[in-house]
Amino acid sequence: MVNLNPFTYFHLPADFLGSFLASQFTTLPYPDADFKGQTIIVTGANVGLGLEAARHFVRLGASKVILGCRNKEKGDGAKRVIEVTTGRMNVVEVWQVDLSSYESVRHFCDRASKLERLDAVVENAGIATPTYEEAEGMESTITVNVISTFLMALLLLPKLRSDALKYNITPRLTIVASDAHEQASFREQFAPVIFTALKSSKYQSDRYNVSKLLEILTVRELGPAMTSSGKPKVILNTLTPGFCRSELMRHAAFPLNLLGWIGKLLIGRSTEMGSRTLVAAACAGEDTHGSYMTDCKVKDPSKWVRSEKGKEAQKRTYKELLGVLEEIEPGVTKNI
Repeated sequence: MVNLNPFTYFHLPADFLGSFLASQFTTLPYPDADFKGQTIIVTGANVGLGLEAARHFVRLGASKVILGCRNKEKGDGAKRVIEVTTGRMNVVEVWQVDLSSYESVRHFCDRASKLERLDAVVENAGIATPTYEEAEGMESTITVNVISTFLMALLLLPKLRSDALKYNITPRLTIVASDAHEQASFREQFAPVIFTALKSSKYQSDRYNVSKLLEILTVRELGPAMTSSGKPKVILNTLTPGFCRSELMRHAAFPLNLLGWIGKLLIGRSTEMGSRTLVAAACAGEDTHGSYMTDCKVKDPSKWVRSEKGKEAQKRTYKELLGVLEEIEPGVTKNI
């Protein structure tokens, strides 16, 4: 018999449900920030949260909004939708990038380094798959959501810092995480080498949750490291958009697909509402640096993240991730 108790099936902390439901029914402020003259990159922008965030950036006056999409044809379709609904032409560009390929990430970042200016990067692209697949020699969810995401972040930091000086601006680098991090069992934390343990199909059902947890842990380490470097300021933050009626769970297996469908129907945010969190992070203040945001405001991540065990795992995963990134792109951690 399938266990449909949400607290056991979804590994929910005892204090999670109340705050989660309160958040889901919170009406977020409609974006009204001025992005005039800015160039903004949004990955995973052909659908859902990324599309809606990109539409807001265009509506709010950005000079150039780059849609980073794995499928360029779908990206071109998103561009047409944005142009029709905002009435602004020649603002959106579609660039192909596949986060399951490190070479694709390198090519994308090299192209971005040649932009006239770059004000904000919203790393929204991610996957959730119930089946074990490998990409670049690692489980695909970890490759896409964690390794490639931070490879892109470190490769783009020099450009963001250069333009901070050139244009007297404070660029933003936003990583879209999830409150799913609170559901992570993260059994790999006990392994001698965490990233080696993640290359396994043993706990695939937990892999997406773990990937979002690793994003938050990394931002909490990377933010202070960026500050202590003494280099030009870039605000790094991470956020949860909440539980949205997006396509993220389209590959989910039973009973998660059924539970997800019911949940979206009853309490799911629209992707437009969820996208407001991305826009807020892309213009947020210095208080968000190295921090996690919920409902467009800084909020503490899970109790486990803040616990001694969480802090220990945070330092271990960060150190290991930097080692992985150095193997992929020697010297990239010097960009921190």
